[in-house]
Amino acid sequence: MTDTDLNPERVRSICIVGGGSAGWMTAATMARLLGPTYAKITLVESEEIGIVGVGEATIPQMRTFNRMLGIEEDEFIRQTRGSFKLGIQFVDWSRLGHTYFHPFGSYGVNMGGLSFHAYFLRLNQLGEAPDIDAFSLQAGAASHAKFMRSVDAGTKSPLSDIAYAYHFDAGLYARYLRGYAEARGVERREGRIIDVRLDERGHVGAVVLESGERIEADLYVDCSGFRALLIGQALGNDYVDWKHWLPCDRAVAVPCAGAERMEPYTRSTARAAGWQWRIPLQHRIGNGHVYSSAHVSDDEATAVLLANLDGEPLADPRYVPFRTGHRTRVWDRNVVALGLSSGFMEPLESTSLWMIQSGLSRFMAMFPDRGFDQATIDRYNRIILTEYEEIRDFLILHYHATERTDSAFWDYCRTMPIPDRLAEKMRVYRAHGRVFRENEELFNDTSWFAVMWGQLMRPRGYDPVADAMGLDLTRDRLAEIAAVMRNSVDYMPDHRAYIRQHCAAA
Repeated sequence: MTDTDLNPERVRSICIVGGGSAGWMTAATMARLLGPTYAKITLVESEEIGIVGVGEATIPQMRTFNRMLGIEEDEFIRQTRGSFKLGIQFVDWSRLGHTYFHPFGSYGVNMGGLSFHAYFLRLNQLGEAPDIDAFSLQAGAASHAKFMRSVDAGTKSPLSDIAYAYHFDAGLYARYLRGYAEARGVERREGRIIDVRLDERGHVGAVVLESGERIEADLYVDCSGFRALLIGQALGNDYVDWKHWLPCDRAVAVPCAGAERMEPYTRSTARAAGWQWRIPLQHRIGNGHVYSSAHVSDDEATAVLLANLDGEPLADPRYVPFRTGHRTRVWDRNVVALGLSSGFMEPLESTSLWMIQSGLSRFMAMFPDRGFDQATIDRYNRIILTEYEEIRDFLILHYHATERTDSAFWDYCRTMPIPDRLAEKMRVYRAHGRVFRENEELFNDTSWFAVMWGQLMRPRGYDPVADAMGLDLTRDRLAEIAAVMRNSVDYMPDHRAYIRQHCAAA
């Protein structure tokens, strides 16, 4: 008796519609976790359509994804011409001329149950605390363009636990994962899908290519990007639009020549009607201007971008219209949507690939048989859509907590109504500087504090439990922590030199 005979309802065929980062991350994950004999995996993509990716910045969870696939990090960085990332620098967001850093990792050290922020705020209100960046290894290293991976320096050294992520070329990343997936049995079909056929249950029964070829599968993964061929067009799931909270709806992107100094962070510079990203790679710098079409024209947005490049443009400007929001259901019947087909969070905090990774991880934990149990589908949708809302609130914070009054765009963002959950977080913070991570939300208390503090939100007080530590001891502890951070940064090598030594692209 075969395994299939034991479970006649097992999914035996999977069709992934669309390539790019979402499609090939899905193919690589399923090939890795299901193995070569569980189900036939086919990926359909068209070279004519191309991918949306214009250069990717990630968050530290991307390292977990690579480890799950068994990818060797240096080889991965070489193949994608990548670099390392310690956080995000925000320029002109709170007010013109002000800069702050959102670091990976934590501030300070474990203070025995109470957040480090409480002790920092206590000294800050006395006018004695240095800048918050003095207590972050990532912020200090970023400001000096330094980087290294963790080393065994003892449990008390910040060098023993360095949180970091990656920058890489999105096109090269998809190509890299394609090779990985095809080597493990995934079959790629070239072609444009011109029709989607539903069966008698209303499930997707087949997709038809322009060539006339018909591909049938038990399970379909919609990675078709903003077109949402299956989850949207075929199954009719509407789109929940968050433009009233996140008003940017277009981006223009162009790469430019790089520089000798390679900063280990993404830079986000606020502009009059949006913001500009800067992502340093080994062979170029990725740049883009995310903006509100209601406040600036394409030509004006492009002019702003081109006027603020580090070097010569290496391609023509490329425009990407988008809507921030999500599908009403991201798993419907025998179709699950991943990537842009499920929804879109603008790239302000580099969450696009995380949403693919998170969706994949949760889907594999709830992997269906051909019965497609509705209770499982409902649970998946609830969890994923909650995650969208939690990330949405964090992004809104950047726009709303601003002092800028220099344009109609910022006037709108500063005065717009915000979701109740975010309003509560802001009220709690303003009272005693407390920030809390809700359940399993992506961004932790360090991230919330970094942005609230960086956006010049100042609490009225601090956590009163911080008074349990004597004032002199608090001063000594924070001075010691800041000194350890400085010494650790001094020890770290230059970021570009580190890449040249370990993972330079050919």
